[in-house]
Amino acid sequence: MTRAGWCCMTDGCTSMTDDAMTESSAPQRPRARMPRNEAPIVPPNTIAARALIAVVAIMTFLASLTTGAVILVQSAASDWQADVAREITIQISPAPGRDVDAAVGKATALASRFHGIGSVHAMSKDESTRLLEPWLGEGLSLSELPVPRLIVVTIASGAAPDVSELRRLLQAEVPGATLDDHRGWIDRMRAMAGTAVAAGVIILVLMLVATVLSVSFATRGAMAANRPVIEVMHFVGARNRYIARNFERHFLLLGFKGGAIGGLAALAVFTLASLVSGRLTGTAAGEQTAALFGTFSIGLTGYIAVLAQVVLIALVTAWTSRQTVNRTLDAID
Repeated sequence: MTRAGWCCMTDGCTSMTDDAMTESSAPQRPRARMPRNEAPIVPPNTIAARALIAVVAIMTFLASLTTGAVILVQSAASDWQADVAREITIQISPAPGRDVDAAVGKATALASRFHGIGSVHAMSKDESTRLLEPWLGEGLSLSELPVPRLIVVTIASGAAPDVSELRRLLQAEVPGATLDDHRGWIDRMRAMAGTAVAAGVIILVLMLVATVLSVSFATRGAMAANRPVIEVMHFVGARNRYIARNFERHFLLLGFKGGAIGGLAALAVFTLASLVSGRLTGTAAGEQTAALFGTFSIGLTGYIAVLAQVVLIALVTAWTSRQTVNRTLDAID
């Protein structure tokens, strides 16, 4: 190649470079940014979403009622056991030729001197008769019936008297005296409370299983409705984790909404029941209800348990949707 040709090529290249630099250095108009409309993969307000919120709310409401009922029964049973365990009863049965009053006095004195006994109250014959009125009715003359006399013995606070020794002394020194430490009733109450707790746990597990199945079906329905979008995103390179995270966030919000509605409704029911039981205080129905269930107040423990259930339901809902999406996307692969 000649020097002239080389110069022409060099000059031409120089000219082209200069023109490109001049063109690049010229002021350019800023390009208008296109608006970005990022829509979620799963539409937030659909009939299926509202139906799932209703299902989760119902499940949480029933689960919260079950939890509150278990707490009430457990608390009432604990109070019953504490009250019954603090008292023992001495019973003296009448018999021909037996001076019941003298036997009652002797048993009362013996129990009062025993170590660990706080107080002793010997019921009169009229008091013992009134205890039978709820079963036999009022206005009956029980003077000719051999109604036993009762002595209520209260155990001192923090004491643990030897009940077996007291029973032996009574049998040796007071004819016809029997001692009942109510251990049978305590065992029955403990068994009843354990059964209530076990039944409550079973019901809660069934509620969680029903919630998992409902969320799984709802997730599959949402993926079926949005399958073309999911397949396009999947084939253009969207990772399974990104798609699953969108579904997880969507169902976590739905689960929290439904759980909050059901939990707050259950707390409202317990609050209303507590107010009603407070108004019935002093009446026969109120005293009977309070004896069985207390004041219907689930306390701080109950409120914490209900709130924990709301969070648990939301987490279970999110976890179930994520697992369902991952299995479906693996099938697409």
